[in-house]
Amino acid sequence: MTISTEFITSVRILIPLGITLVAPFFIWFFRENINRREGASIWAGILTFISVAAMIPDVMEGKIVQYTLFTLFPGVNVSFAADGLAFIFALIASFLWVFATSYNIGYMRTLNEHAQTRYYFCFAVAIFGAVGVAFSANIFTLYLFYEIISVFTYPLVAHHQDDVSFNGARKYMVYLMGTSKLFLLPAMVMTYVLCGTLDFHLGDVAQGIFPADADPTLVTVTYVLYIAGLAKAALMPFHNWLPSAMVAPTPVSALLHAVAVVKAGVFSVSRVILSGFGVDLMDKLGLGLPTAYLAAFTIVTASLIALTKDDIKARLAYSTVSQLSYIIIGVAMLTPEAVQGGLMHIAHHAFSKITLFFGAGAIYVATHLKKISLMDGLGRRMPWTFGAFAIASLSMIGVPPVCGFATKWYLVKGAVGIGQWGLLLALLASTLLNAGYFGPIVYRAFFKAPAEGANIEQYNEAPLCMVIPLFTTALISVWLGLYPQTFLNFINVFGKF
Repeated sequence: MTISTEFITSVRILIPLGITLVAPFFIWFFRENINRREGASIWAGILTFISVAAMIPDVMEGKIVQYTLFTLFPGVNVSFAADGLAFIFALIASFLWVFATSYNIGYMRTLNEHAQTRYYFCFAVAIFGAVGVAFSANIFTLYLFYEIISVFTYPLVAHHQDDVSFNGARKYMVYLMGTSKLFLLPAMVMTYVLCGTLDFHLGDVAQGIFPADADPTLVTVTYVLYIAGLAKAALMPFHNWLPSAMVAPTPVSALLHAVAVVKAGVFSVSRVILSGFGVDLMDKLGLGLPTAYLAAFTIVTASLIALTKDDIKARLAYSTVSQLSYIIIGVAMLTPEAVQGGLMHIAHHAFSKITLFFGAGAIYVATHLKKISLMDGLGRRMPWTFGAFAIASLSMIGVPPVCGFATKWYLVKGAVGIGQWGLLLALLASTLLNAGYFGPIVYRAFFKAPAEGANIEQYNEAPLCMVIPLFTTALISVWLGLYPQTFLNFINVFGKF
């Protein structure tokens, strides 16, 4: 059944943005009272999620809630719109904010980290940026919030304030701010010159905003600039910032890899392809398949690198580089099933990958271990943590009934449907590679005897406020595998599938 699109203007869309905007200032105001400071962060996440979820009935009826804040000049304004695609990202960001804050409390307090108020302040602003990216109705608004995320995650990456952290944070900023200024900004200008507007085409994915008589060469150049400028998506060769950012505290890594930063990247690529260029123009100019094969190359290469890493966060970092390209490969195949699989993975990867990083952080808090080779037998002392880690690993591999299987099912159907056997081979190879770098972690923890002289009896589970979030997100990964329509419904409304 095709759902017609109705646009409604309402300030309701500003409520979640307003909550995430004022939350950092409440956090700063309560800086002398840590319980109130952290309580403000948790309540902000809950209220943001409720305010986003309150618009679900409208979206499921095919309505797009929109509001223009102000206009700079014709075709360029700060405006917001909530469609099915926006809801996926906004719901995930607000929902996981609550779990991340609970986890942060255990991590930061147990390790007695410094500058905790600054940490929570920047964390909240990053979520504000993520919600802003999700609800951006045009490329200009998206660009503003995209840059907000970059600026306010820099202090989080450099949190430890040592040479290693500053070097990693510097590389992080050079990649993200450099590519956005060199490529994304010119792409936005060229779009305005060619189209006379920066507003996304909302309501279906077939049409874009480029006129039929636009010069194909200029349109192609503009597209390439977008792909290069949206480096948060971590497509190779613009991926090196992501492993470098692993110098940050583990909860920040979870924010970078599961919630705000990388999801802002792949969301923006998806939005530009589907609501900027449109499926018809992408197909006409032959832009989809080269993008899909670049994503396939990233998937396989990053997986091979992950196999070589003994540091658990480094392995997870390259896993993220690989997994993000599942989203792009699906969108770039341009067929309904492939797009469904790609966009579905925005949610599936978020819950599974945040579980993995939560697990890595819990292991570090409880044992101060980072090397996988030193984790033999540790699952016997930390069964809840490694049990959740195992569930999330199965999701990344694509084993039913965990949610990663649903992603791969749709992507494989999409590749077979268009007869692209190279893409199919990359997807199948990545499954084996995922098993190759996740399997040994779980095997070592549960089935390998501790090394001689290793006193694992001294270790126990991390604090409960860390274990509960990581096990809950693991269970949600199973739920999404059993009920993939949870987010598929939003995708179908968005794409008119």
